[in-house]
Amino acid sequence: EIPDVDMVVGGFPCQDYSVAKPLSQAGGIDGKKGVLWWDIYRFLHLKAPRYVLLENVDRLLKSPASQRGRDFAIMLSCFADLGYSVEWRVVNSAEYGAPQRRKRVYIYAELAASAWDLEERLKTGVLATALPVQEVSSFSRVEIPDDPYEATQSFNTRSGAKSPFLTAGVMQGCHVLTTDVLEAYEGERKTLKDVIVPEEEVPAEFYIDADRLERWRYLKGAKREERIDKRTGFKYRYSEGSMAFPDLLENPSRTILTGEGGAGASRFKHVIKVGERYRRLVPDELDLLQGFPKGWTDTSMTDGQRAFCMGNALVVQIPHEIGKVIAQRHVDGQA
Repeated sequence: EIPDVDMVVGGFPCQDYSVAKPLSQAGGIDGKKGVLWWDIYRFLHLKAPRYVLLENVDRLLKSPASQRGRDFAIMLSCFADLGYSVEWRVVNSAEYGAPQRRKRVYIYAELAASAWDLEERLKTGVLATALPVQEVSSFSRVEIPDDPYEATQSFNTRSGAKSPFLTAGVMQGCHVLTTDVLEAYEGERKTLKDVIVPEEEVPAEFYIDADRLERWRYLKGAKREERIDKRTGFKYRYSEGSMAFPDLLENPSRTILTGEGGAGASRFKHVIKVGERYRRLVPDELDLLQGFPKGWTDTSMTDGQRAFCMGNALVVQIPHEIGKVIAQRHVDGQA
């Protein structure tokens, strides 16, 4: 038997939130790819925890391309159906001092909340308190269908329409207030240089041989070239912009991905230059970029597995700050 809990936290794939049937037809909510959101929804329905904190990529607010914002509208409709009020924020961790630029949306939901003044909640809620922003004066209002099925069928169906969900917002009773915000952070700011380990701790295999540097430069560089699809023989013009090579130690890093491990050349892996030598990031540095202690993933996993774990992780200081505010308001009876 699943025990009762006060809080649910987690992330879930951002793929497909289609709804097969109206709620009136035996619940009828089925993601076509069985994504984890529906398991979260069912758990909330069964156990009704007071607090929920979720994390996802920021494109969740814009998906799918054919009906911008529909997927998030479905989620909000599900929350409202269960009696939850919701806050959300798109957060770039580097803007709050982290050594990595990692943009994610954090979703906080609270059950049986007292009536919210939406404008005030947007300024003084859990997320705004944990992650301060500059004063905002303009807002957009959005109405969410009270049945997720209706969101699937009718939400933002105009061709070419943008998502109505901006980088911050609140919802209660299917009424949404949303706006774009700018961070108001005055603390210490870290960069990629702050996580670099001493060179004597770097295994030889992380250095890039001189004869392989040209391949790395090609992958990181700008391209406009003709390519051929190997399966069909179709010719097409491929283009992409350039990336910094090597990565700049004076800036926060780019978002680290699951493919950071392995010696093969890649457009998306980080490469730094220390002295006259180029190298990839070691697992200890990836741990530190996510805010974990150095060596956090050093548990007999391979270097590739450690990199995969960190590419799937999040910058821990962000949920830590949110958690502190939730805990304090819970103690004070103000959450």
